[in-house]
Amino acid sequence: MWFLRDLQVNQSGETAALLQDAGVDPHGIAAMQPKMQHLNIHLEGVFCPAANIIKQEMLAVGGDAAVARGAVSCRLPDTDVVLMGTRKQLGKFAVKIAGQPFGLSVLAERLTGLIEKIDCESWKLITPRRVITLGEKTLVMGIVNVTPDSFSDGGRYLDHNRAVDHALRLVAEGADVIDIGGESSRPGAMPVSPEEEMKRVLPVIAAVAGRTDIPISIDTTKADVAGKAIAAGAEIINDISAMRFDEQMPAVAIDSGAAVILMHMRRTPRDMQTGDLSYRSLWGEIVRFLAERIEDARERGITEERIVIDPGLGFGKTATDNLRLIRELKECRVLGRPILMGPSRKSFLGRITGETTESLRDETVAAVTACILNGARMVRVHDVRAAKKAAAVADAIREGRP
Repeated sequence: MWFLRDLQVNQSGETAALLQDAGVDPHGIAAMQPKMQHLNIHLEGVFCPAANIIKQEMLAVGGDAAVARGAVSCRLPDTDVVLMGTRKQLGKFAVKIAGQPFGLSVLAERLTGLIEKIDCESWKLITPRRVITLGEKTLVMGIVNVTPDSFSDGGRYLDHNRAVDHALRLVAEGADVIDIGGESSRPGAMPVSPEEEMKRVLPVIAAVAGRTDIPISIDTTKADVAGKAIAAGAEIINDISAMRFDEQMPAVAIDSGAAVILMHMRRTPRDMQTGDLSYRSLWGEIVRFLAERIEDARERGITEERIVIDPGLGFGKTATDNLRLIRELKECRVLGRPILMGPSRKSFLGRITGETTESLRDETVAAVTACILNGARMVRVHDVRAAKKAAAVADAIREGRP
């Protein structure tokens, strides 16, 4: 009997499995996979004569390219372009434009690299002490806020002994990384001095590092704090400013060999949720920002194998933006680096269910699961035990096996 299926598959593993189920020869699978995987690629601000060449060449290989009205007649100086085609078509397109003018040779090179990055499912993260594999399973980062004013647990672990006990409890619950911070990044938070921040975090880092082998991350935007924290036992710098607030931060990362987490955020925590929060292109800005920060890090000597990216859930975004970040997280695949997401107890979750910040465990579990299914390979949470269970189930669903 004939029957039809709506085949929503676009990843290499999914298409290979579908062809294997159909009994296709291995050589046939290799030949047909590029024809099955369709991509839509958004290019911003393309010179109109270049856009017209792009459209012609995409049509020539069997794909298409959408441009703004008026672009064909060059009545506009530039236009956004959306490429639409299979991987095979886009590969042929890249070859055809490699010798074209208007910088299209650069586009050809980047397009080839982008397709390779999208296919990546496993990454190595290098720190001064180890090589961490991301992708085989989702890593859970446990939060330890040694602050009086964090949005969820401010003041609870300001005492050093309580902070150490909490960190070790998170390790016992299965944390893969412990993230220790001494300055709140909640909306409206006021900055603290490097001296105060170090007073809060250094004893905790030293004590935790002496009692567990779990990687420790220092949550800071200050180079002095990061350097002292690494000397005390940290090996990852979680910088919500993506190394923009302190010009010495890249040097600290280079000299220490620390891995870095680069996050997207507009302005500062103090004013990130004030004023106009609209984006001309939400993903366009985030991807461009993170790509620039990765490139800056590379130019300074920080290799890609030491970089994790974070789209900045809740940092300078509306509740609708945050939901879109989770739903469309695969947009970050073009950057070719593992993705960290931090949905834990965020206020936009409470707006959905009406719960208060400290009661958002179930909401966080749901968000963690969605983040993992859409591409996150590390999640930053307060409730490690619940997140570990959610990650195990989400990973099993993603991989299709327990």
